Amino acid sequence: MTKLKLFLPKQHGAWAMLIIPFWLGAAASDVVWQHIPFFIGWLLLYLATYPMLFLFKKKNIPYYRKWTILYLIPALCFLTFPLVRTPSIIFFGLGMIPFFAVNAYFSSKKNDRALINDISAITCFGIAGLASSYLAHSTINGETWLVFLASVLFFLGSTFYVKTMVREKKNIRYKYISWIFHLLIPIIWLLLGKWIIAIAFVPSLVRSIYFYGRSLGMMKLGVYEIVNATLFFIIILIAIS
Repeated sequence: MTKLKLFLPKQHGAWAMLIIPFWLGAAASDVVWQHIPFFIGWLLLYLATYPMLFLFKKKNIPYYRKWTILYLIPALCFLTFPLVRTPSIIFFGLGMIPFFAVNAYFSSKKNDRALINDISAITCFGIAGLASSYLAHSTINGETWLVFLASVLFFLGSTFYVKTMVREKKNIRYKYISWIFHLLIPIIWLLLGKWIIAIAFVPSLVRSIYFYGRSLGMMKLGVYEIVNATLFFIIILIAIS
């Protein structure tokens, strides 16, 4: 009997982007039981988009089409739960389409590592956080927008940092973009009077400077990013509680 080996994304950082904005968005509002099937559906939808983007490369189409369908059908089933509770939540899904189109374009050009492509993906994950917050009361409050902005900025900083550690490690321009970005963000939050949120960005600032130029290896790099993302998640939860 042949075992079915799951086709899973290799971008480990995407798992943090999948989880953190969604549950921070839920925490910024109220958690309801529909968040559970909503998250499962969101997870499966993400898994479906991974092989779907490979279809735009126009190689091995039957294989990627199979995995797109295998993930997409159960994803749509689970997503009916939040849709039944709050039908207008569908507009958040529609809002993701232009950003997915950008991802599809860069996939077709075999340029998945482009910065604009990363920003589009980060924005999609942020929109999922908005939808998660909207689910309970069909409204978005100020804390939800704070969570959205903080999440997008956090993962944008992670993108700059990872590029300086891997593909752009010899690019001095990326080094200073990363350092200046990580320095300015907590300062701006402090100026806005959001000192707890500012603290959430301090570990990112420290690691962007301390680890620069060091040969960590992908495993260590990934572990440190998980720790950093966990700290961010906990501190933002404190900030909105």
